[in-house]
Amino acid sequence: MKPRKTPPLAGRKPRARVPRKSGPRAFRLNSSIPAYEDDFEDYEDSAWSIPSRWVKAVAAVFLLPAAWVVAQTVFAIFGHATIHNHFWATEEFWFFGLGTVLWLITFFGLPRPVMVYVFGHELTHAIWVWLMGGRVSRFHVSSEGGQIVTDKSNFLIALAPYFFPIYSIGVIVCWGVTGLFIEIEAYRRLFFALIGITWGFHFTFTCWMIPKGQTDLTEHGTFFSLVVIFLMNCLVLSALLVAASPDVTWLAFGRELLANAMDFSALVVDFVQMCSAKFPF
Repeated sequence: MKPRKTPPLAGRKPRARVPRKSGPRAFRLNSSIPAYEDDFEDYEDSAWSIPSRWVKAVAAVFLLPAAWVVAQTVFAIFGHATIHNHFWATEEFWFFGLGTVLWLITFFGLPRPVMVYVFGHELTHAIWVWLMGGRVSRFHVSSEGGQIVTDKSNFLIALAPYFFPIYSIGVIVCWGVTGLFIEIEAYRRLFFALIGITWGFHFTFTCWMIPKGQTDLTEHGTFFSLVVIFLMNCLVLSALLVAASPDVTWLAFGRELLANAMDFSALVVDFVQMCSAKFPF
């Protein structure tokens, strides 16, 4: 397949409908979608079909409670660690915050490194294609935009750049590998500052790109995509919090998550019972 040329941050363009399994698919910045339409399942022997976006919209409704419970758990754990365990006074917190502030100054006060973002965006697509067992036959990044050509696509591949902080993951991997060969504990402050910078990079560019009509989102339905992005970012933030805070463990996080899930379930049951009492069938 010859990939189409699409400038960065361009509007959504019409897509030609061709049969499924017709060949490789092209991803590009602001057009990171398969090269063919996949809203309907095309079965000749089927009397009717349901748009996949409708199914994903319903799935998003059921994901909303999970997103709420995870977000509530993250903020509860972070608040408890900050106030009661004095996480705010630790070096990890201050240097992470310093890195985040430095990045915010860079993002709002200096020319934005869009090229760096485009490279990370397309590389994240490629990594998730490989994780899903696909093949990348072309990887291209330029000042005019970026694209990959691949033989596999799904919503995780399409949305990965919005919840997978590739540069933060890169810093963590480099730190771990380097620590196997030399003593690097003395550079711990620098590590958390870099995590703050790269996480700020991920967060600001994600917030900046989402309102620009990214077809990564519209391909699978904007509502579904936003719910998945929010949920996945909460999970990634949870992992960073557990790694940074000596007083927060996965066991404590799991207990808090279970407690919040049970509280939410109790609220739902009470609401259903109240509705049943007022509107008996």
